[in-house]
Amino acid sequence: MKAVNNYIVIEKIPNENKNISGFIVTEDTDVDNRYAKGKIKSVGNLVEGLKADNIIYYDKHAGHGIVWDNKLYYVIRAHEVVLVE
Repeated sequence: MKAVNNYIVIEKIPNENKNISGFIVTEDTDVDNRYAKGKIKSVGNLVEGLKADNIIYYDKHAGHGIVWDNKLYYVIRAHEVVLVE
């Protein structure tokens, strides 16, 4: 699977945080956090500054899902990435 143009294929990394009480706050219940975390699997030929295996943060409402080899990946545009670890 290879991304094209300015698209990036990512694998989401679940965002689990514990609050002060010890409860686990998942991505679905974390309404204050606008960004999700993911690992890049493939970058398009027009994308600069990003490469496979980079850990990124991106707008959690961005992109759409695609199933490849029975695994769910997400396709987002490069401009939706806000930072790289």
